[in-house]
Amino acid sequence: MTTVSQDEAARTGGETPGAATPPPSGTADVAVVVRDVARRAKVASRTLATANRMTKDAALGAIADALVTAAERIVTANAEDLERGRANGMSDGLLDRLALTPERIGQIADALRDVAVLPDPVGEVVRGQTLPNGLRLRQVRVPMGVVGMIYEARPNVTVDAAGLALKSGNAVILRGGSAAAASNAVIVAVIRDALAAQGLPADLVQTIDPYGRAGGVALMRARGLVDVLIPRGGADLIQTVVRESLVPVIETGVGNVHVYVDATADVAMAVSIVMNAKTQRVGVCNAAETLLVHEDAAAAFLPAALTALSDAGVVLHGDPAAMTFAPDGADMVPATDEDWATEYLALELGVRVVPSLDAAIEHIRTWSSGHTEAIVTRDIAAADRFVAEVDSAAVMVNASTRFTDGGELGLGAEIGISTQKLHARGPMGLAELTTTKWVVTGDGHVKP
Repeated sequence: MTTVSQDEAARTGGETPGAATPPPSGTADVAVVVRDVARRAKVASRTLATANRMTKDAALGAIADALVTAAERIVTANAEDLERGRANGMSDGLLDRLALTPERIGQIADALRDVAVLPDPVGEVVRGQTLPNGLRLRQVRVPMGVVGMIYEARPNVTVDAAGLALKSGNAVILRGGSAAAASNAVIVAVIRDALAAQGLPADLVQTIDPYGRAGGVALMRARGLVDVLIPRGGADLIQTVVRESLVPVIETGVGNVHVYVDATADVAMAVSIVMNAKTQRVGVCNAAETLLVHEDAAAAFLPAALTALSDAGVVLHGDPAAMTFAPDGADMVPATDEDWATEYLALELGVRVVPSLDAAIEHIRTWSSGHTEAIVTRDIAAADRFVAEVDSAAVMVNASTRFTDGGELGLGAEIGISTQKLHARGPMGLAELTTTKWVVTGDGHVKP
């Protein structure tokens, strides 16, 4: 079981973030302590239930400023995580997700400020009416209460989750995994100090990282204290949480993402979109993993696209038809079914030539994770069919898959991208961290 070292405690102000007691010695003790963390989060969340927007926005601004001020401490801690990740053979894509720089910390802080200027979802009237008997009905947004997050190697998620939870009136309990343990310890300590300085309970943001996997299991079992659990990471992590959690789960998904270049696609546009979708940042869930090309577009499109991808260092996995268009010197190997099923999170891409739009849609239905798909076309009817028949959380028409992102879609930040269909789907921002309550107002009404 992971514990917090003296050096780490010193770096985080002498605190084991989120812990009421030192890390316990046994699994049963971990469950007791995590439930205590959840109880304190539940109590702290009541403070936000009546907090106005000004209070919440001021807290977000204070956290953003504190993160920038603490950037050197955070980067120093992050260097420990990166060194450990390299020693453990972490892939380049995951190392990129893990890495923090002063510039990235500034961007994370700016995302918090973006959340602060968004409308407060709490209290929004979703619908309402006055019944014939005079009863006045309102369905209004209210906080979930306590949100649990289990995620991997993404210290930016620590900040995004905390900021979105606070703005939507929730407390949050974080389990960020061992890969980012040092980074997250400092970040959580900075957030808690900033909350306390604003007169808000530090227990609105807590981490159970010191309790390792046993802490994550205990969080999954804290039904009645934790209102919703959101896993974010690889397929194994997500499916483990979905299978084992007693707490209601909003399932996020891996990104086996497709770009389909239709017969009528503009070649220059298609090459630009594919390059952006694959190479702009490879270690993210909205990066393209498979390129599908209509056979009528292959001769004009693939030589240019494969050359650009190869020049960018992309390893290409092609079907027999795609292989015939491989430029000299390109790193292209025969594709297998395993390639169509893989989220590479690296400079690798599956390439397949398909005979029709129907074949492209059928390939996506077979292999997609339901995250994001894109079509590049000048045919409105083809675009309409693709949008109607592809069953994914986000569908792009003549745009890069990289836009499936809370910030890009105007949500400020995101707590994850849901690939399920109940409650929330796609990038989850403030509204997705609320539920609703019916408010019924009468004047002595009784049911006849």
